[in-house]
Amino acid sequence: MILQQFQTVGRDLFDSGLIYSQSGNLSLRLGDRLIITRRGSRLGSLQEHDLIETGIEKNDRSTPLASIELPVHRAIYQHTPALAIVHAHPRHAVTLSLAEEEFVPPDTEGQVTLGQIPVLGWGSEVTPGGLADVIAGALKERKIVLVRGHGSFAIGQLLEEAYSYTTVLEASCQISCLLRTIRTKPPTE
Repeated sequence: MILQQFQTVGRDLFDSGLIYSQSGNLSLRLGDRLIITRRGSRLGSLQEHDLIETGIEKNDRSTPLASIELPVHRAIYQHTPALAIVHAHPRHAVTLSLAEEEFVPPDTEGQVTLGQIPVLGWGSEVTPGGLADVIAGALKERKIVLVRGHGSFAIGQLLEEAYSYTTVLEASCQISCLLRTIRTKPPTE
């Protein structure tokens, strides 16, 4: 059943264009342990060996196989009530994260579902697995955050819930990008 949850959300992320090839990662909390996708796994076609179980607080022999984002997932589980995390690389969201320190959805769905979304990592070096405490701190009060030039981290009680927040974010960012295109067109004569 757990593998099926990972497979469904991983495939949906890939099919929706919210990740590419071997990007992004997923995890579920199970008490003081977590299951996270393997380093370099392809979320669009996950298999049993792509799921790595390890500790939230400490390393074990499986830890080296886990996603490079493991420190971020651990910090989120340590500081929030989240039971699931989706880290994706939505194109429009990443694009806007390079231009804005905060994203305010222009559409009603985005405003109601997500509210204002901080873009973390301005003035810092952004690396995979970095900014763990900053990301976790921001997710104490939000469902999703953006990391400058890197992607989004969404939390939920289920992988499907975190995936839903990711899709709403990307749709809102796409609308924002389209609005900018319309507003920058020269007036017609």
